Amino acid sequence: MKHIGFIGASGLMGHGIAKNLLAKGFQVSLTAHSRREPLQDLLMHGAKLVERHADLSVCDAVIICVTGSPQVEAALEGPSGLLSQARPGLVVVDASTSEPDSTRRLAARCQAVGMTLVDAPLARTPVEAEAGKLNTMVGASPEVFTRLEPVLQAYCENIFHVGETGAAHVIKLLNNFLGQAITTAAAEAFAVGAKAGIDVAQLVRVVSAGAVNSGLFQAMAKTLEGDYTGLKFELNNASKDLRYYVHLTENVKAPSWVGTSVHQSLVTACALGYGQEMVPSLVKAQAQINQVNIEQGR
Repeated sequence: MKHIGFIGASGLMGHGIAKNLLAKGFQVSLTAHSRREPLQDLLMHGAKLVERHADLSVCDAVIICVTGSPQVEAALEGPSGLLSQARPGLVVVDASTSEPDSTRRLAARCQAVGMTLVDAPLARTPVEAEAGKLNTMVGASPEVFTRLEPVLQAYCENIFHVGETGAAHVIKLLNNFLGQAITTAAAEAFAVGAKAGIDVAQLVRVVSAGAVNSGLFQAMAKTLEGDYTGLKFELNNASKDLRYYVHLTENVKAPSWVGTSVHQSLVTACALGYGQEMVPSLVKAQAQINQVNIEQGR
């Protein structure tokens, strides 16, 4: 696979992926959304801009890196989507965080016209995307995975083949549930501690020296000094991912007391106006709800 199409290169994650594909010698063709400015450096380094998603059907593979299932469905099934000009043999890689049911439905539609849909959602942040050190989990047959692996190696440090199509999106939702449970719990603990009158920095000292510590907790702890940039993931997207996770639990008939609570915490933060801020702003939401100051020195 030498010629890679890309849908979503203007996004924080997509830009880094496309940049690394170009740096590793792949030919890259892009479609533009409303914002073309983030694409200028990619075009300067040899990427080609095409008008419609369907025009990418000539590529060996097309990577879709967008917000979620509605956008992936539009990229495939829209009036100028990839399925409107289906080419047998084309491999489509959904690098978004999508709903597994939608992924499996789209995979069946692709298979019916000789195309293959692979789910390969991402972990880590835009920083690792720019550095070519993302993690990805891949749902594909062993044969397709073998063909696709050199492409994934251009922008990933760790690649996990986790099963057939759909399995990767299930694992991604489980991963994000665990992550958001930690960040939500940390924000709540800070607020309860502040309301109880303790020095929250002392809680951070204790946790940092024990088994509860993690990179996510440390990113949340930075908020005590007013730093809300430790996790570059928007609360609107975090809320969307947990909504997908709750849908998954409903579909498999699994009770989800914790997942539902985490989702509602994220929804509440978005409702309070923090949706376009990053995940650490959960601390701001908890401070507002509990009417306390959590940042040190305030």
